Amino acid sequence: MELLTVLAGLDAHPWVTVNHAYGSAEDLPELLRAFAEGGEDAEEALDELYGSIVHQGTVYAASADAAPYLARIAASGRQTVDALRLLGCLAASEDEHDVEPGAVRAAVTAQLPLLVPLLADEDAAVRQAAGWTAGHTRDAGTALPAVRARLAAETEPAVRAELLTAYGRLDLAGAVAEARALLGPHTPAPLRLAAVFTALDAREPWLAAHHDAVLGLLPARETARSGHADEHREPLRRIVGTLLERDTDADRESALALLDAALRDERPEVRAEALWAADRACTLSRSAPQRLIPAIAPLAADWAAAQLLGKLGPAAAEAAPVLAELAAQPDDEAADQALAALVLVAPRAAAPLLARALGRRPRAMQCATGSHAPARGPFPFDAELFAAVRARLAAKAAERPEGCEDCGCSTTEDHNDTAGLVHLLRQWGPQAVEALPELCAVLPRFQYAATAITAVAADSGPAQREQAATALRAGAGKLFVARALHELTGDTGPLFAAAEAALATGARGAAEGALAVADLGPAAARLAPALRTALGRTTDRDTTPDVDTDLALALALWRITGEAAEVLPVLASVFDNSEGRRWFHRTAARAAREIAVLGPAGRPLTARLEALLDDPAQAPSAVLGLLAVADPAGLDRARLAEAALHAAETRADLKGACDALRALGTAALTPQQHERLTALATGDRRLVVSGFDHAMIREDEQLRAALVSIFDRAG
Repeated sequence: MELLTVLAGLDAHPWVTVNHAYGSAEDLPELLRAFAEGGEDAEEALDELYGSIVHQGTVYAASADAAPYLARIAASGRQTVDALRLLGCLAASEDEHDVEPGAVRAAVTAQLPLLVPLLADEDAAVRQAAGWTAGHTRDAGTALPAVRARLAAETEPAVRAELLTAYGRLDLAGAVAEARALLGPHTPAPLRLAAVFTALDAREPWLAAHHDAVLGLLPARETARSGHADEHREPLRRIVGTLLERDTDADRESALALLDAALRDERPEVRAEALWAADRACTLSRSAPQRLIPAIAPLAADWAAAQLLGKLGPAAAEAAPVLAELAAQPDDEAADQALAALVLVAPRAAAPLLARALGRRPRAMQCATGSHAPARGPFPFDAELFAAVRARLAAKAAERPEGCEDCGCSTTEDHNDTAGLVHLLRQWGPQAVEALPELCAVLPRFQYAATAITAVAADSGPAQREQAATALRAGAGKLFVARALHELTGDTGPLFAAAEAALATGARGAAEGALAVADLGPAAARLAPALRTALGRTTDRDTTPDVDTDLALALALWRITGEAAEVLPVLASVFDNSEGRRWFHRTAARAAREIAVLGPAGRPLTARLEALLDDPAQAPSAVLGLLAVADPAGLDRARLAEAALHAAETRADLKGACDALRALGTAALTPQQHERLTALATGDRRLVVSGFDHAMIREDEQLRAALVSIFDRAG
């Protein structure tokens, strides 16, 4: 097919009347021409086409209009594989924007007379791409018989695998019947893997034949890369995940038995693939860790194994001796990864090892003091580690590195190291009071030390409290330090001065100032004018930071003045701002929870809170707000329970749902709701399936304990 024929009508097409991801599609003729010509601009044009007509998986009206030209390009022998891949992506999309449902897939399907002959092309890569695209059309009239016929004639294993996968999309029952005979060891690896996935897609019972087929394919990553099906990437991980998501005892045991065997394989590349899949299993299944730890523990020298053991925390205690031995090795990198895991698995065993290598184990220090710590609780006090922390902090106080004006730290690494040392002392509280001189010495360059000073000096003698107060007064011009001074001494003067200065700044400063004095109640009455001034400041109230600030200022005013009339309109506006605007929903949810402090004075906001019950992400906060402010006689507790329970089941706000259900109590639940809550609390499937990767498992365990406690309280 000549290029002139391929592009016939391209310029005359009314592209300006249809849109793609970036608006008018008037640029498509230039892109399609550059792609078809195959010159030096072809690759860039292809990237632009992906970005505009199948942007992050979304298709548009222009996508349908481009399909005939892409099909002609493919049929002409120009850029055939790339054109087929792009057409397949268009057909595969379920995310359609401003176009009739199914219109884009139908546009690709209409091109099958041009595409089907490519199933018999002499180039195996073209045949494979054609099979992949034909399968995504879901067309039983033309594509199905063509794919079935080509599957019977094809001899290239990778192409046959792609055709079997396409067959499954077009006629799953027929593909399953074909796949059952392809699980044996003599079947080429790509085809055998496709047969396994076909069985999974059809929810076929998992048999010994499937188990043996997968083990015989390992390592399967390279086999999977020979195909176009993105969902077949990381095959073992996907197989295990699919079986676990079926959530039956038999499928769970099948998945974990498969992993256990792979983890014990003699080949390192198989164990590496199994560890990646085991991580997925432990994230999905609460019973997976207990079943798999005996196979994972001996692999602790592997970075992925050590990381997974750390995620599992105390549940992986049997791995502690192996981790401790590795953590004591001279290789800093390997020892650090092992010690980081040990900190989370057996912190008391880790403490002396951390002390002896303080400053050379950044990962372990982060696990002991950083974002991992809140999920696990304070790191245990250890005399040897305490002495090492004091010595290192004293050395930092003696240094005067050139760096930022506020903290004096020359690098982010140095800043983080200091933060870790200070945070350990803060966690230890009065046990660390002997470190007060070192904390006072670093305070001028490191404000965060103020909270640690307050924590360690709170229960100390008069001389130490005075030493702490003197150091804090010297830096009390800064709000953070002034708050610590107030917490230690009750002195409000520096706090009020620093808060008033903060209230006069931008949104962030005003919010911090409001939060600093809100809990003082009427004692902070002198700041009410400054709070009102900040609240009435003419700023753009259409941004999240400004709305957040309005909320903080209004709630502070209520706590200080108790005058509902001036804060209710502000709180109402927070809810009004969130209507139809997803980016304000977190603020609205926080407002719904926090206005509980108003009690019955917040009753005029009842209707706005009730409107949030239909959104699972906001419902738990709305429930807590309604329980505090609404007329109890008018509350439908079963409805509130349903909203909170739905938020938990959809994973929209798990912690909030737990708080709301605890506040409601099990008496508010219907028998059916009680059964659903029991299933959440006792089932094997984890509830926390998103968030920080290192913390999800521990957060799930905490949530499960919290849900169980609801029943315990009821009993």
